[in-house]
Amino acid sequence: MTAAETPKSSGALDPTNKIIIEQLQQDGRISYAAIGKVVNLSEAAVRARVQRLLDTGVLQIIGVTNPMELGFARQAMVGIKVSGPPEPVASALEQLEAVDYVVITAGSFDILVEVVCESDHHLLDLVSSSIRTIPGVLTTETFMYLELRKQTYSWGVR
Repeated sequence: MTAAETPKSSGALDPTNKIIIEQLQQDGRISYAAIGKVVNLSEAAVRARVQRLLDTGVLQIIGVTNPMELGFARQAMVGIKVSGPPEPVASALEQLEAVDYVVITAGSFDILVEVVCESDHHLLDLVSSSIRTIPGVLTTETFMYLELRKQTYSWGVR
C-alpha cells in the first residue's frame, strides 16, 4: 500500500476516507469495487481503509431494523434524574436488554434512554421494576413515541 492509499493515522479522516464513509452511509452493502471507482482506488485499498475505520471505531456497519415490524409495539424515550454521578446509573441502564440508547446529558435530565418494548405493559414493567429500582435514580419521565417521522444515520462526515 502506498501513502496515498492509507490514512496518516488510525483515526485520520482524510478526504478519501470521508467519501468512503459517505458512500457506505448511502448504501451499507455497496461493493468495495464500486467505492473504488468513486475514490479512484483499488478494491483492495478501499477494503484496507474500511477495515482500519472499523478497527479504530470510526465506522460501524450494521443492519438497522424497524422495531414496529419486528413486534415491538412501543418505543419511548425516558428522561432520568439521578443523585450523585450519572455514570454508575448509565452503566446499569446499558445492561437492560430493552434499552438501545443511553446518553448522559446536561439540562433537565441527567440521562436519556431510548427503549423498545413489546407492549405498554412491558414498558410499564421496564420503567417501574427495572429503571426506577437502579440505585441513584431519583425520577423518571417517559415520552412515548406516537409517530416516528425521521430517523437517519447519514449525517455525513463534515
